[in-house]
Amino acid sequence: MSGGQAFVAMDRLLDDARTGPRHLARSEIAALVVDALIEAQDRWQQFALHAFVVMPNHVHILVTPKAPLAKLLGHLKGGTARRANQLLGLTGRPFWQEESYDHWVRDQEEFERIRAYIEMNPVRAGLAGAPEDYPWSSASRRFSVRAGLKPGAA
Repeated sequence: MSGGQAFVAMDRLLDDARTGPRHLARSEIAALVVDALIEAQDRWQQFALHAFVVMPNHVHILVTPKAPLAKLLGHLKGGTARRANQLLGLTGRPFWQEESYDHWVRDQEEFERIRAYIEMNPVRAGLAGAPEDYPWSSASRRFSVRAGLKPGAA
């Protein structure tokens, strides 16, 4: 099994998971993750954000990093974990898993395939009828990452 096939298989397991933490399904938690992504791009300029989706139990992002990936993921995970745990009353507990899956995009065709994969994730999981109907995605009518708009501006 290739790395890409393994990723797709694991992603399908996550989408179908009915047990384990699903904190990201709460709108206030999903919103803080989206806000952190937008802020990391716009204010902190840690990456160029091309696509994202916040699923009930995992997140996908397509970025061009402007800092070492470990550093920017540490910043994102640390800040969102603190705020999410405060909202959940779980201060001091792990929020994110330590591991992440990263992949270098080699050409424009692969870039577009990955963007479509990310934005179709909620549709494949049965959470939305169309990518633009899912509120916590770059495909949402509320966000236009490609146009550089902030949440609520679209």
